[in-house]
This record gives sequence, C-alpha cells and structure tokens, in this order.
Amino acid sequence: MITKKNLYFLWNLIILIPLFSSCSSSNNDEPYVVKPIIKNGISTDLEVADADKPLTITFKADQTSQLYNYTGDVYAHIGIVNEGTWEYVPAAWDQNIEKCKMVKSQDNIWSLTLSSSIRNWFNSGVTPVNKIGIVVRSQDGTKKGLTNDYFINVTDSKYKSFVPAAIKNAPLPTGVIEGINIVDNSTVTLVLYDKDKNGNHKDFAHVVGDFNNWTLANDSKSQMNRDENAGCWWITLTGLDSQKEYAFQYYLGTKDGNTVRLADAYSEKILDPDNDKYINDATYNQNKTYPEGAKGIASTFKINKESFTWSVNNFKINNPDKLVIYELNIRDFTTARNISAVIDKLSYLKSLGINAIELMPVQEFDGNNSWGYNPCFYFALDKAYGTKAMFRTFIDECHKQDIAVILDIVYNHATGNMPFAKLYWDSNNNLTAENNPYFNVTAPHPYSVFHDFNHDSPLVRKFFKRNLKFLIDEFKIDGFRFDLSKGLTQTASTTETAQNYDASRVNIISDYNSAIKAANPNAFVILEHFCDTKEENELASLKMHMWRNTNNAFCQSAMGYSENSSFEWLYQKDPYWVGYMESHDEERMAYKQKKWGATYIKNSLDVSMNQLCANTAFFLTVPGPKMIWEFGELGYDYSINSNESGTSESENYRTDPKPVKWDYLDVASRKNLHDTYAKLLKLRNDYPELFSASATVEMHVGVSDWNNGRSLVIKSTFGKEIVVVGNFTENSVNITFPSVSGEWYNYMKGVNENVPSTLSVPGNGYIVYTRL
Repeated sequence: MITKKNLYFLWNLIILIPLFSSCSSSNNDEPYVVKPIIKNGISTDLEVADADKPLTITFKADQTSQLYNYTGDVYAHIGIVNEGTWEYVPAAWDQNIEKCKMVKSQDNIWSLTLSSSIRNWFNSGVTPVNKIGIVVRSQDGTKKGLTNDYFINVTDSKYKSFVPAAIKNAPLPTGVIEGINIVDNSTVTLVLYDKDKNGNHKDFAHVVGDFNNWTLANDSKSQMNRDENAGCWWITLTGLDSQKEYAFQYYLGTKDGNTVRLADAYSEKILDPDNDKYINDATYNQNKTYPEGAKGIASTFKINKESFTWSVNNFKINNPDKLVIYELNIRDFTTARNISAVIDKLSYLKSLGINAIELMPVQEFDGNNSWGYNPCFYFALDKAYGTKAMFRTFIDECHKQDIAVILDIVYNHATGNMPFAKLYWDSNNNLTAENNPYFNVTAPHPYSVFHDFNHDSPLVRKFFKRNLKFLIDEFKIDGFRFDLSKGLTQTASTTETAQNYDASRVNIISDYNSAIKAANPNAFVILEHFCDTKEENELASLKMHMWRNTNNAFCQSAMGYSENSSFEWLYQKDPYWVGYMESHDEERMAYKQKKWGATYIKNSLDVSMNQLCANTAFFLTVPGPKMIWEFGELGYDYSINSNESGTSESENYRTDPKPVKWDYLDVASRKNLHDTYAKLLKLRNDYPELFSASATVEMHVGVSDWNNGRSLVIKSTFGKEIVVVGNFTENSVNITFPSVSGEWYNYMKGVNENVPSTLSVPGNGYIVYTRL
C-alpha cells in the first residue's frame, strides 16, 4: 500500500512556494456549480462532504501557484487519512493514472470527481472515512498547487470510528521507565510519555497488538492508564509467552477526532511494511510477518531476549590520541552490503594497519538505501545491514583484532517517522507542532534537514543520554562521532555566525560526553564541529576529538596544483584533532585527478597513484589521530555523485550506492598505493612515540615549498627521527635535506643509504628516511 511517508524525501526536494488552491464538489445528477465556500483556497459544493455521496474537488491556481499558467496534465495525490496515515492512495507520487487525472475546465482550473461515492471511489470497504488528504501536482511531480497537504473533513454515518472511554487515572508502577519494561517471565509494562510544552496531553491512549488481536477496546488489554504526575500513559500486559515476539502500536488522539498510531521510540526492533519486504534473508533472517491489524511502523518485543556471549568483555584501545580510523559505509564496502560481509574484510583492515572502524549511521533510518543521516528510531539498528547478533559479532571480532568500533550518530535531527515527532505533529504544514516538547518547528541554526531536536529540553537530553548508555551496554561501542555537532544548540545563528563561540553548545555537548564517560570511561567522542578555536580547544580539553578537514589541500596536490595546497592545517600539537584527506562528505582525490588534474597526472594512472602515495607520506607521518575513507588506500576514483554503476554523475546520486571496487587490488599501481598506506601505518604502530603530542614536528609543506620540494621532520624525545621529502611536480627537483646528512634507513625500500645534503627526488616521488 502506498502511504504518505513514502513521499517524504521527494517532497523535501521540491522547492516550496506559498500557494493557494480551491476545490469543489457536486452531485452526479446536477450541473456542476462551485459554491463560494472558501477555506484556504479550497471550495466545495456541499457544506459537509459525505462518505456515501459523490464529491468533486476543484483546484484554482492563482499567480503565486507553481501551477499558474501550467499547460500540462494535472494529477491529484489523494488518500483517506486514518489515524495519521494516508490510506487507499490509488497511485504513488510518480504514477500518473487516469483515475487521479484532473479535468481542466478553463485556464488554471482543474477538477476531480469522486464517484459514485467517496467510499466507492477509494474502495475503502468498512474503514471509516472521516478525512481526505489531497495534493495537486504536475505530471512530473515537480510542481505543487498548494504548499501544504490539504485536508477535507468527511461525515461517515455508516461506519463509526472507535469511541474511547474516559481516562483511567492510576500511578505508574514502581521501577518502570518510558518504553518497554520486561517485568517478569510473562509480564510487560508499556510506558509512553505524553505532555506537551504547555503541560497538556492527548485525551486518550490505547495499545493494539498481537496480545489483544489488534482490537481497540475500552478494557484492561487496550486502554492505558494515566499518571499525571509522571506525565505518562501506561499499561501492564500479563499472561504473555516469554518465547513469542509480539508486535504492537500506541493509539492516541483528541476529542476532536485527530488520532495517530505510533511505534515505541525505545523499540529495539521495528516492523516497516513498506521496506522490510525488500531485505533479503542473508542480511536479516529474523523478520516477523507484518500483522494485519497494524498501520504503518510497529514495535516489537520479546520477553526472553536473544543472548550473546562476548569473547572480549573489557576492550580498551591504547593511546586514543594515535587513532587511525577507517570510515566506511556498510552498504558500499562489499557487494553483499551487510555487516556480516564486513566481518570477512577485517583481516584486510587489520593488515592495512588501522586500529578503529567508524561506521556511518546504522540506527534505524527511513527506507533501506541511505547514508543513514535520516534516522527515525535510535534504539534499533537498521535491518538493511543485519541482525542485532550480526552487529554484536562484528564488534566482538573487531575487538579480538584490537580494532575499536565508532558509531556515527545523528542527534541533531530526525525524520517525521520518529515517534516523538508524530506525537505532536502539524499535519497542515508537515512539520513538528509548536507544542512539541522535543523538536523545534524551525531550527535555530542554518544547517538543518528534516526536524531539529531542541537539546535545551530535558526530555531530549534524557532520551539521548539513555541511548548512548544503551549502545555502550548492548553493543560495547568504543566511541561516537557526533554528526553536525555545531547544530546542538538553541542559539540562533546564520552561516556567518554559527561557528562563533557558544557556551550553551559547549554545555550540551559536555553533558553528552559525561554520560558517555559514565557508561564507559575509556570511550571517546569525535565531533564534526568546525567552530571557533576557543570552543574547539575547550571541548578538546575534555579529551573530545575534532574533525580536521584537509581535503581541499590534498586534492590540490593530488591534481598537481600548488594553489591552496598547504598541508600545514593538518598538524595540531594537541592530539585531539582527527585529520583526514577524504571523508564520506568530500570528493575523492583520485576522481578529481581523473577529472581536473594536470595533464601529466590525469592521463596516467601510474603517475596519479604515485602522486597519491606522496600525499599519503605527508599525511600518515604527521602526529595525531588520522582517518581514512573507504578505498582511499586504493585510489578510489568514482565521484561522490556517481550512481551505482558508476556510469552517471548527479547531485541526485550523492547518497546512492557506489561501485564496490575490490578488484583495484589487482592493479599494480593501486596495490602500490595500498602498500604505501600499510608500510606507513606499520611505522606508526611500531613507533607510537613519534606520533604523539610529545614529538616535535618541523614542516616545510606550504605553497612556497612546492617548486623546491616539501619536507617533514618528526623527532621523539628519545632521539628517534623520521624525515619525509616529496616532490609534487612533474620533473625531478633537488631538495635540501632538512636534517643531518649521513647514514639513514630508506624506510620504503628497506635499505640503508648515505644521504647527502641535497637530494634529487623524481617527479611525483617521495622518500621516507628513519633513524630508529
């Protein structure tokens, strides 16, 4: 069944302009007449629409409408709105069927007749019809007649909606918290917080599920109790089977007829009727048949949870300031596109020399095909990547090989499927409502997508701190990378001021950091921050890491251009900056070489890979934590905007699957780049004192050093030394040796050499000398 949520992403791509529309209705046996009943541009020929009578809906575009003077065909995206969900929608957003085609009566006026009655037109059977939702759109779906969804109230005298009983007040049982509480081997208590910004709550709350045959009733199996002091609805379910997996939903509403079904925000597993069916058994083999009585996303629970025996119980990464992180997207790292397949590649990653893996977001997100920055459930890991047991096995295997696991978490925003968003929702504007105690209607910062959390709210802070502890306790996560951490604030800002020092943001992030340390003192935090130096230093003083983006400089040098190619930004004596040449968000160096590189680079794979080897030598030998983006060690040269086959490029493909290129290892020049990474990472791992904050660093890596060669000198307090010299130009250059000449060990060749005061370094070449 097509539902409105399937259109969520498409609608967010459409540029919305204030619009107006008008609708009308008529009886089949009467001449069509539009009566002047105007509501936000909508008109009807009847004062009240009736489910068992025909209805004609007319739209009139004025000069502000995207459809004004539009000459193509116009279609209605339309459905019955029931419990907050669009049902009986005849066609998907991009489907043009005759049933939904609107008839043009004159310029800028189109109409659609629902006959022989509203109920018959939708073929909705015994479902009560109390509201219709409609969007008028162009043939290709890029233009909308009305900015927001429009709703028409309908009277249904034949089939009545459920009528709830009066509220039952009772104190919350001792020891239970919000969400799903396993009380004993046959008892579960469900708790739902419901108190808006104004202290108000819904007029009724029920549960429906496998335990009551999905039947709404005013009884102890469905009607929830109300504890006003706790601000919660609750119900205790008894006589349950401890081995059975139960599905359920909350059903809430107000006396004026606005109802909504919700899954539980604390669910560790959800059922999604629109997306689960596309996940294969090799990835997720524990799915439950979607129950007939459910509508939309449902929660599940099982009293006797699946156990897991950990091989490593007290993993701790040594020297977190010397992290070498491998960032990867599970979907794009193997052809199987699941977490189990990544386990098969751990030996490869271990031999490469990394000591941490950072997974792009894996908490339940909308759809199955995503980067994961569209989260909706934070306690459930997305089934598109595997089962809970698979994730635990992956983490355990990482720990066996001394590899830490970092989760990229998205606490800045959530989609409209997040239960806290749906509970207080403005359906007219497709936004979280003004009274929502968890979300801002409009984000105070300029980088928002979806719906922005209010991190000043104690409710939000409590939820995410509980989530952090859950992830550490249940999955033994070693650290977290906070996406868009500069947005964790209620301070209003613009693109020019968002990075300014913000004490409230420091307090919010510090609070989350404290919660993490309380759950695991050895866990670490990485922030995608990019803010004022004072603010970053303050957070670093609490031993939080900051991303250090040097992509532009290394892309410039990779392409053979000296402009803006200084590597100086990479080094920070404080060890809490994670430097990187590439990340999921940046264009790939090898792609830019192929697309825009200097002629001698773009026309030769061998030369381009050698240039990347030189980049790597000046990246991995610099002290401080480092991050490698997946396949960067193989010179991945498909654009960030490539499609799955790699044959087309578009911003629309940015988050699409990418070609998986393990065959790069069979290409000699790419394998040489991989070996360069591996050898330099071995150097880091064997001599950690040279890559710590106590080491001294002398850098000649600026634009002025381009023509005469660049160099690095790293010295430890114990007299050990590394010297890197590199030539990023086409022709050989003579480079003044930046340390004492004499006998040195050519680390990459594995031989001792007598180094003169002036070295000849070939074009696109580098040398690493050591005294260890």
